[in-house]
Amino acid sequence: MDFKKRLIVGLTAKHGKDWKKKLDEIRKYKIKRFALFLEEIPYKEREKVYVELLNTKIDEIPLVHIRDDFNEEEILFLKKNFKSKYFTIHESHFKLLKKWNGTHKNLYLEMNFDDYVPKNVEINKIGGFCIDLSHFKAAEEKWSKDFLFIESKKKIKRYFKCNHINGYSYKKNLDIHTIRGFKDFDYLMTLPEFLFGDVIALEMYNSIKDQIEYKKYLEKLLNKKFN
Repeated sequence: MDFKKRLIVGLTAKHGKDWKKKLDEIRKYKIKRFALFLEEIPYKEREKVYVELLNTKIDEIPLVHIRDDFNEEEILFLKKNFKSKYFTIHESHFKLLKKWNGTHKNLYLEMNFDDYVPKNVEINKIGGFCIDLSHFKAAEEKWSKDFLFIESKKKIKRYFKCNHINGYSYKKNLDIHTIRGFKDFDYLMTLPEFLFGDVIALEMYNSIKDQIEYKKYLEKLLNKKFN
């Protein structure tokens, strides 16, 4: 349960921007293992990201957040070159599973928190969940269908392998992707153990420098909670 190994910083790109700046920081701080959030980066720009990644000393990118225009070749490229294992998808992506044939067991569902679970969301067809911890908290507060769907699977341990971690606002009952302080993580102390997977990626727009500091705090917080 050592969270120092399980927690990793994330290369995010708000509105598809700033990814190169964060990659420069990753080089500066000699980070060899991190998550890659490509959800806001269109295909043409992703090609540039891949070229830069190949020219960066990286041991592993275990978790990648993909999007609807992603193709199977991209998944295979990331698996081959960066040992990527967990690819986050959304509920709407179940209609796209055919184009990702051969990689379904590497796909992990990030639930919405909109109190609706489409009928075609069949978790047994993919690897399992990528629980966004703030989404779960928001869903739990509403006792929504999203929350109940996850709860109904909690005894199937293999479904809970990876996470996104960011902040949460009790006042607004919403996730926070630009962290303002340690208090934004207070909600984590209320969450059940079964949610936490082997790879927990920081999903925030903050700089890598900031993420390093938040990662240190989260290591202490979660090690205290579970050990």
